Amino acid sequence: MPDLLDDLKRLIRTRHAIVTIQTLDEAFAACQVHQAGLEMGLAVLEWSVSDGLHHTAPTPGEIIPATKTLVGALKFIRNNEATNVYIFKDALRYIKDAVVERLLRDVAQTFAQDNRTIFLIDPGGELPWPLHPLTVSYDLPLPDEQEIYKLVKTNFQELTEFSDRVVEMTEVQFSQFLANLRGLTRMEIYQVVAEAILGDGKLSPDDITKAIEIKRQRLHQTGVLDYIPSPQAIPSVGGMKNLRRWLDRRSRAFTAKARNFGLEAPHGILILGMQGCGKSLMARFVAAAWKMPLLRMDVGSLYDKYIGESERHLRRAFKVASVLAPCVLWIDEIEKAFASASAGPESDGGLSKRMFGQLLTWMQDHPEPVFLVATANDIAALPPELVRKGRFDEIFFVDLPDSDTRKTIFEIHLAGRNRDPQAFDTAALADTSDGFSGSEIEQAVMGAMYAAFSDDQELATEHILTELAQTQPLSVFMAEKIDSLRDWALSRCVRAD
Repeated sequence: MPDLLDDLKRLIRTRHAIVTIQTLDEAFAACQVHQAGLEMGLAVLEWSVSDGLHHTAPTPGEIIPATKTLVGALKFIRNNEATNVYIFKDALRYIKDAVVERLLRDVAQTFAQDNRTIFLIDPGGELPWPLHPLTVSYDLPLPDEQEIYKLVKTNFQELTEFSDRVVEMTEVQFSQFLANLRGLTRMEIYQVVAEAILGDGKLSPDDITKAIEIKRQRLHQTGVLDYIPSPQAIPSVGGMKNLRRWLDRRSRAFTAKARNFGLEAPHGILILGMQGCGKSLMARFVAAAWKMPLLRMDVGSLYDKYIGESERHLRRAFKVASVLAPCVLWIDEIEKAFASASAGPESDGGLSKRMFGQLLTWMQDHPEPVFLVATANDIAALPPELVRKGRFDEIFFVDLPDSDTRKTIFEIHLAGRNRDPQAFDTAALADTSDGFSGSEIEQAVMGAMYAAFSDDQELATEHILTELAQTQPLSVFMAEKIDSLRDWALSRCVRAD
């Protein structure tokens, strides 16, 4: 990776004394620093808590005495005037010690006078704020599409050198396999390829989803994002014709062909409507129709009692979504996460405003193909900055289903429960269910099935009509709120149906 090596050499030449690289790809990062040092004619020394400080390039050396501790290693390099490059592994977690922090500040001030540089490589950890002005952070990029292809090709050749193993994938399937590897480290990519090859001796369609499990585990560790597997078949949706047409026209906008045509990938939509009208279903619909991973943000997990942690959770969520792109990021009931941003800072010390600012900045600036699907039930609770023109590609309003749509929804739920919709009077059911949402229609079908089963009868139209008669839909209790929502959406939104 010549660009990466050039970056590292530039950091050394411009006298950046301390460089932090936070990555899970430790071996690759260390290898690149070694190569950069060698190409500049500099010796490279490496430290870890298990091995202490020792030369690794141009030739390996013995452990330097009294450098097993971080304090000992820093004292050694502070007193060593040789122009070297140093790699410290996992050091960030030990910097909370006051002596270590002081030594690093001393070293940084000394090293800034020449080309000596310390690279702190760590998968996590926090840098104390007094050291921030003395350090620079470098984001080690994960493999892009071209490098992923080369890694798979190289690993495949290594694993199949003495056998006749083959690739049994179509071009489309192989492209999907490569796309699923996006966001993984180089070691994880090797592990996926090795597991596929050593499992049955070939790369087959069964291996396409192997990378997904690693991603699911990674997302689980964030505590903020959930991975929701996209259904193999596109979910059946009643109505939403305008919204589905809009999505269909943009289904190929993430391809290289679209970029060459001059198109940008769509950024996202806000789906507004009352509860139970299919907003969440449309998030799953988008992911399935576009064949993308679906990530759901758990807004309840964003907020943390410790200062700064909530903002860090949100930054981490956006970063994970970016490395897994192209993907669909779903924020359900977004008003619950950022409603307090409309209130004064005294409501929560300004936390919601800061979080909301991060969201707006990310929506405006992120270059990765992450399609945001935000859903909301209460527009009054949303900050006005979020719904102004240009934040989302479009804002759709989902109203209560009309008669034709209700008929379709009944047919979908009956067919989904192994019942022939033709055996039911779905027109009568649609007429009787005026004012019902899609989820209330589903619950009516379920309630009718329980009643029929309890009476040892086959489900019939009469069972569902009885259940509908016994149900008071939310539209009755929330009539004023629905009317207000419709009035607001009339001139500001596109109707989903």
